[in-house]
Amino acid sequence: MLRTVARVLLGLVLLAAGTAHLTVAREAFRAQVPSWFPADADAVVVVSGVVEIVLGLAVLLLVRRRAVVGLVVAAFFVAIFPGNVAQYLEGRSAFGLDTDGARAVRLLFQPLLVAWALWCTGAWTWLRGRRREPART
Repeated sequence: MLRTVARVLLGLVLLAAGTAHLTVAREAFRAQVPSWFPADADAVVVVSGVVEIVLGLAVLLLVRRRAVVGLVVAAFFVAIFPGNVAQYLEGRSAFGLDTDGARAVRLLFQPLLVAWALWCTGAWTWLRGRRREPART
């Protein structure tokens, strides 16, 4: 039951974040696009917002494939981590993160998001089970 609640909450958080990318927080999300990234910052924000909406819907609706969805969501959280690092290194303020300390603390939460995605979708358990299976010949 707790896992299901956590999975639904993750899906809703992804939907909300994705929607915010496209609407009210669009400019703030640009602060997380690294200056070195070879794409237009606004385009990155829009694409990542759409991806988050799709992932949120997948977490909520693809229950039979939840472990695979969890792996994809965890990979997404890993893929966007450089944006959080860039926000810290470049000293960009957004989302109330207006000090180096606040931005550094934010970095610590990304691994928790990865763990949340893996745990609430059962991806951790699924991966462990696959490691224990004998190799098929």
